[in-house]
Amino acid sequence: MQHKVVSQSEWLTARKALLAKEKEFSRARDQLSAARRALPWVMVEKNYVFDSPAGKETLADLFGGKSQLIVYHFMLGPGWKQGCPSCSFLADHFDGAAIHLAQRDVSLVVVSRALLAEIEAYKKRMGWKFKWVSSFGNDFNHDFHVSFTPEEKARGKVEYNYAMTEFPSEEAPGLSAFIKNESGDVLHSYSSYARGLDILIGAYNFLDMAPKGRDEDALPWSMAWVRRHDEYQPAPVMGASGCCG
Repeated sequence: MQHKVVSQSEWLTARKALLAKEKEFSRARDQLSAARRALPWVMVEKNYVFDSPAGKETLADLFGGKSQLIVYHFMLGPGWKQGCPSCSFLADHFDGAAIHLAQRDVSLVVVSRALLAEIEAYKKRMGWKFKWVSSFGNDFNHDFHVSFTPEEKARGKVEYNYAMTEFPSEEAPGLSAFIKNESGDVLHSYSSYARGLDILIGAYNFLDMAPKGRDEDALPWSMAWVRRHDEYQPAPVMGASGCCG
């Protein structure tokens, strides 16, 4: 995209016009968040039991003394040597948020279908501290439409993001929110998938404010540039001369 170079006063006029749109977007986002909170809730009837570093824990236990629970469904299946790069990109943002969420009566827990030992090994490699448990052996991932059986995959389409769609893996990303009432019952309030998770990525929010934005249009898919944080090569210096310059 070609950009005009203008005077400060011309830039300020354009910036104020954009500010009006930004404020409109903020108000629309507030309305959308209110509609999300107004969704009805569903009682969780199954007694899901997870493997955690502390032993067996139920879904109710994962609240950790809070009344609200956010679960991130991380793509790490049984036998996988490492987690999904895109999920790892999101997870790099979790530790900083978790301590603040706890001050607002919210626990953040990551769940994967991999065995606990596999989770612990990858978590150690990545240097993460957040709570991460295994749903191996229970129906949690399948019931929340982030794991698919071989039979489902063989049919060509699986239920993901509230529609029947083709999906390239047996594991998928997502987020689910729960609340525990005074009687100790667990209720499901919300789940989001695919681009609905985009808002969790702080790095993208920074890029959206950078002059070139996300700069992904020429890539084969939007996150093709993303690597696990220990796999990046030193960042190139844009505009630098080559080895013979």
